[in-house]
Amino acid sequence: MDFSYGVFVMSGVHNLTVPETDEGSRLDRWFKKQFPHVPHGRVEKLLRTGQIRVDAKRAKGNFRLEAGQTIRVPPLPDPSDMSETPPVNEDDKKFIRSLVIYEDNDLIALNKPTGIAVQGGSKTTRHIDGMLPALGEGCRLVHRLDRDTSGVLLIAKSVNSAKWAGRAFQNRRAQKIYWGITNGVPQPKSGEIKGYMAKGRLDNRFGNVHEGKELMVPVRHGADGGKHAKTLYDVKAQAGQKAAWVIMMPLTGRTHQLRLHMQLLGAPIAGDPKYMTDRPLPGGIETSLHLHARSLTIPRDGKPDLSFQAPLPEHMESAFKMLGFNPENDDVDWDALS
Repeated sequence: MDFSYGVFVMSGVHNLTVPETDEGSRLDRWFKKQFPHVPHGRVEKLLRTGQIRVDAKRAKGNFRLEAGQTIRVPPLPDPSDMSETPPVNEDDKKFIRSLVIYEDNDLIALNKPTGIAVQGGSKTTRHIDGMLPALGEGCRLVHRLDRDTSGVLLIAKSVNSAKWAGRAFQNRRAQKIYWGITNGVPQPKSGEIKGYMAKGRLDNRFGNVHEGKELMVPVRHGADGGKHAKTLYDVKAQAGQKAAWVIMMPLTGRTHQLRLHMQLLGAPIAGDPKYMTDRPLPGGIETSLHLHARSLTIPRDGKPDLSFQAPLPEHMESAFKMLGFNPENDDVDWDALS
């Protein structure tokens, strides 16, 4: 049975059961659908403090729900007590519209610039999610990019389009291609890199993972919080041993996956403040992160695939010219690498 709990006051703690129709939904998005009057920042805090739980256990916002699971919902405010979402100002309306590279009745594709967050947080008030009302009522994120990663960001215009597009990401049917400039040259120059990664920092004495802030580390199979990550990659050009243009296809969608994998290959993404090397950047390259979500292909049942491509940001275009990389030479035989 398809149902929604709607917008209502929950003065005490309630337990709600996930219906079959919500199987596979992200916890944060499911919660937002049931209680749309609760701001995203409030939902994040409820998750962070363990007030929202799944089967009596703490869970993160990206947790994928299963039918029959029980969601603990804490007391929530009356919608009338919540301040309305502030309107998008004229500058941000123009800004978000300037990012559109594709639009149809179901989806919008943006070319997200580096340096702007996709979603808000305790110290982030200006973000893509907050500007979406300027693109139309009901617009919502399908996936996310890091603040400093540029490129294709997909927006759904309705709940239904968000479900089928989101399912492509969940089932790993969406093909994501990233371009990066690395500080140094990855070794080997092409192939597959895979392993387990977790959030935290590595204790070299015991190999234990401790909680950290948005920093991923390689871990052994079975380590607490460890998730499998797999990336195909190919070095398309290099400037001596100083820098390389690498094209990457992540086959999983872990936080900072590509950034960690390039560091593990001995050549972190140029300008990365977290996954670093002692090697200095080649002269003339900006300190901004040189990672770009170049293209995205989404399959559609009974229809041709949808493909989107985002032009390079200025700092990467400048680096390509300075290093002598030809962006037209971008063919990769992915089947040969897998």
